[in-house]
Parts: sequence; C-alpha cells; structure tokens
Amino acid sequence: MRYLLSLAIFFSWSSYAQTINYNEVREISQVERTARQHYTQRGDQTSLASDNFDARYYRCEWEIDPSVRFIKGKVTMYFFVPAVVTSITLDLASQLITDSVQYHAANIAFTRPTDALQITFPQAINAGTLDSITISYQGIPPSTGFGSFIQDSHSGTPVAWSLSEPYGSKDWWPCKTNLGDKADSLDVFITHPSIYKAASNGLFQYENAVGSGKSITYWKHRYPIASYLVCFAVTNYSVFNNSVQLGNTLLPMQTYCYPENLATFEENTPKVLEALKLFHNTFGDYPFIREKYGHVQFGWGGGMEHQTSTFIIVPDESLMAHELGHQWFGDKITTNSWADIWLNEGFATFLAAYYMENAHPENRLINRQAVLNNITGLPNGSVKVDDTTNLGRIFDGRLSYNKGSYLLNMLRFKLGDSTFFNGIRRYQRDSSVIYGFARTADLKRNLEAISGIDLTTFFNNWYLGQGYPSYHVSWSQVGAGNVQIKMNQTTSDPSVAFFEMPVALKFKNTTQEATVIVNNTFNGQSFIRNIGFIADTVFVDPQLWLISKNNTTQKVAITNSGNGAVEIYPNPVTVPLTIYLHDFNATASHVNIYNAAGQLMFKKDIALVNGTEILQVNMAAWAKGMYVIKVKTGGNIITRQIVK
Repeated sequence: MRYLLSLAIFFSWSSYAQTINYNEVREISQVERTARQHYTQRGDQTSLASDNFDARYYRCEWEIDPSVRFIKGKVTMYFFVPAVVTSITLDLASQLITDSVQYHAANIAFTRPTDALQITFPQAINAGTLDSITISYQGIPPSTGFGSFIQDSHSGTPVAWSLSEPYGSKDWWPCKTNLGDKADSLDVFITHPSIYKAASNGLFQYENAVGSGKSITYWKHRYPIASYLVCFAVTNYSVFNNSVQLGNTLLPMQTYCYPENLATFEENTPKVLEALKLFHNTFGDYPFIREKYGHVQFGWGGGMEHQTSTFIIVPDESLMAHELGHQWFGDKITTNSWADIWLNEGFATFLAAYYMENAHPENRLINRQAVLNNITGLPNGSVKVDDTTNLGRIFDGRLSYNKGSYLLNMLRFKLGDSTFFNGIRRYQRDSSVIYGFARTADLKRNLEAISGIDLTTFFNNWYLGQGYPSYHVSWSQVGAGNVQIKMNQTTSDPSVAFFEMPVALKFKNTTQEATVIVNNTFNGQSFIRNIGFIADTVFVDPQLWLISKNNTTQKVAITNSGNGAVEIYPNPVTVPLTIYLHDFNATASHVNIYNAAGQLMFKKDIALVNGTEILQVNMAAWAKGMYVIKVKTGGNIITRQIVK
C-alpha cells in the first residue's frame, strides 16, 4: 500500500491528481505513516474476534449509494469449528446496528460488546463441523479520516470505496479482522444506483437491474483472502479491458477509472502488463491466474493492493508495479503479524525497484542512493515492528518499506541472483505459507534451504538489529597488480556491534578499473586481491547494494625495509600457491620452482613495484611431494620448501 498525501494539506481530486509524480521508487514509500496517523488515536487497533472458529466463506450482500454515507448489509459466513463451541465472536464496529443473526433459518441470540458481535448458539456445535450464520446489519460506518469506508466525490460525482488495512474491515462489515485466518472464497453482491458501476474482488459475473433505479453487481472470487483485502468501490466508472500472455494463460486485465481520467489510464495501463510478465517470470505464476488482475481508481493519495483489484489514484509506473507486487507478497502470502509488515511492504517496494531498474536502468543508482539516504537519515530503527498498536510504526516508510526492501537487496547481493531468486520462488511455493500467512522465519528457512547458508547472523543484524555500518577501508598497492586491503567498520547503533557482509570495492586509475568482493566478518580483517594494474582510488559498494553511510578509504604506502622477504602460503599447498615478495631493494626478481628430483617445474621473471609483488602459481596438475622455491633478487637467493 502506498500513499502520497499529507494530512496537513488536502487537495480536491482534480487538483491533487495533477501533482502526483512517482518517477522515483522512493516517492511511493514516504507517507503511508502520515496518511494513517488518524488511527493512532483510536483504541481499536486489535481484533476481538474469537479464535475458536475458522472462517471458510463469505457471501456479502451490500447496498451502497455513493451519495450517502451509509451501508446496509447481509453477510453469510460459513465457518469450521475444530472443537466444541457454544458461541463465537466477530469484529463489528459498535456504530453499526445488527438487525438479526440467523442460524438454520431462525433468529438467535447475540450481544454487542464494544466493536464486536458475540453470537450464542441454541446448542453446542460439535467439533469438526462446518456451519453457517447470516448477519443482517446497517448504519453509518465510523469516520476514520481517510480509512475503512470513504464517501467522497470526483469532478462533482459521488464515489464510495473501502480501504481496510490493517484493522478497518470491522468498520463496515462483520468478519474476522485478525491475521491468521483467510476465507477460502468470496461472493460479493452490491446493490447500487443503476447510473453507477460497482467494483470488487475476483471476476465480474453480471450487473442486473432490479427496479427503482437500482442494479445488483455480482463479483465472484475463488482464492483464499484476508478480510482487509476485501473491497468495494461505486461511482460512474468507465470500464476497459486489456490482456497479457502469461505462459499458456491469457490473463484479463480490467480497469475501472473515472471518465475524466480514461485517456490517462488507457495510455499507461500497458506498463503494468509489462510488470505482470516480469514478475510472473521472475517470482512464479501470477497468484490469481484463473481470474484477473484489475485497477480501480479511487481518490486516495496512492494505492491499495486489494486482491485481484488494486485501488489506485493514478496509473503511475512505479506505483502500479508496487501494488502489483503485493499480489505475490501481501495477498498470496500475507504477513502473519503486523510486526512482519515488511514481508508485504518491503517486498512490494523491492519489486517496484526491480521493475523500474529493468525498465529504466539509467536511473538505478540515482534511485538507490535516494532510498539509502532515507534509510540512513536516522541512526537507528529495526525492520521488525516493535509496537503493532502504533499504526505510524507499522507503516513507517523508512523502516517497513525502504529498509525492508534493502534487506532483500542485500540478500540478493549476498546470495547471488540465481540462488536468491530460486529461494524466493521456493518461498512462493512453500505449502506451509502458500495462500496463507508467513513470518520472517518462513522466508529465512526457504532461502537457507536453497543456498545452504545459515542466515541467522544476517537476520539478527538487519531484521532485528538497528542502524547500519560505516566502512573504513585502508589499502596498499602490492606489486604491479595486487592490493592489500584492511577492513574496519563502526556502527550507528549499539544494538549491532558488527555487520557481517560481503563488500564490493572498486579500484580505479585514469584508464582502468576492477571490482573485488571481500567477505567482511570482523574488524581489522585483511585481504590480498589481484586487480591487474596499479590503482590510485577505491570506492566502497559502487553499485549501492548495501545499507551504509559515511564510508572512508585511505591509501597507505608500504614501507620498504630493504631486508627482502618471501612469504609462501598455503603450505601444504592448496590451489593456487601464493608467493609474496616484499621489502626488496630491487626492481626485478626471478622465481624458479623445482621438484624433489631437481627438475625445473616453473620459472618466471617478475617486475617489483616498491620492492613488492605477489605471484600465484597453479599447481593443480603437479604430482604430490616436496618442491623447492628459489627466489633470486639482486645478488640474493632465498630458498623455501613446500609440500603438495
């Protein structure tokens, strides 16, 4: 979900739409917290629904006139009880009046605790029973600023829509708002003035006139769905259709937009079709491939990833990619706790960046730097949400969105593209979370299964821990083509003493450059790498894969004692053998290697730079045994023995 509307300034739809510009990924992750602040003052951030039943199916019949803030509804819920029950509790705002609860065609008793509906059955329901109830209700949904049930207008025409994430479903219909329970399927019947059209989840079935200037529109959805992803919107929509070939399936794409914005939506919708192909091929089949993907325009400053039916303010390229990404990450697999909202929002932000980097590679580093500037704008903050009653913290753009997306960026760099994307596809196919709910441990488990790498330290540092490292790199030129590197870091927050990560270093001179990667696991760690030339500059993380800030580099000249030394490692030899010459008062050296029988196996004349050079010898095809290395420099000969 993404919003770009400040609570301090409210624009009319027509003027506000002109101001939207999501050209850079960072812009669609800045203000969800601001747009949701109104919730923070309300005491309804938790679900009161009981956990003694599983919701299996909802038949939702709603009567909505967008010119009036009112809803009349009848919701039939099929539910399963794993153990004997005598009552169940649903979430439902106290402002809505419950007319009746029917069970087996008879009215039964219910009570209305605050923001809840407690239903008592005439007799106990046996364990293992699939049963149903029908709830009739009506009323004015509570006003929650920009959330839940919105009645507004566009260009003078009334419009009504829902937006329920995270706790708002109960404001307009009886359901379970808590995570952990998805209905297997959904039918939505919306009665509305015939001059309007009604949009919802799944596949459009029909729109039938019923007299008195009203029609009923029926939408059918046959995939598991969380309650906050159930939606409706009613106004004078213009409707047009596209399609996209995904493997063997021609997927329909259906758009409901305001008539005054029809041309803009028709022009820009093909971009989301390209994103559909990219995500389908990269992350696995579009999750609702037997139905459709759709856009429904609404007047909120951004978008909301309602399942199969994204609500969107304008067809901006990166915003469309973000909300589409949620169909895999947020809808198909939904966070099982708002503490792990990054599994929804971090992934969608990552997918938007992934799409934009494919579509517009020239902007990749500019956008990455902007996101990093946002993440490192403060020295602390974890990806894991530490207070799920605080809506501002849940939808923190810096942490849940941007830092969450960069956690994935760093995993991609650490594991490599092939392993990373295979791990994400395995996560998408995991039978324990598919079309259900997941925690961070589920993602970690799948990535470890594919990579064979223990990622505990990574997640402790970057998911639970706070802050970021500042790298301090000192380096020296060794000979004509090697560099000696020493890695240190300081951290911005004491929760993490050291961030273990591979780090890319780009060495340059006026005509040449080379990038090496060092696996930095402790402070003071040293590496020697061959770059093939004499460098004058080094850049830390040149492609901006890592969260870091205030990195420094220092070139250190190697002192030359003139005493001459030869270091050989490893010994016994594993491929390759490294010979390190240093502290010589000479410009050249001659290296010979002999076997135990005195036969010459290798010889090379090498130039010394500041009396140093590193030589690597591939001995893979040599026989096992003793070897003698003779290094002649000036008038000196240094002899070493090695074993292979």
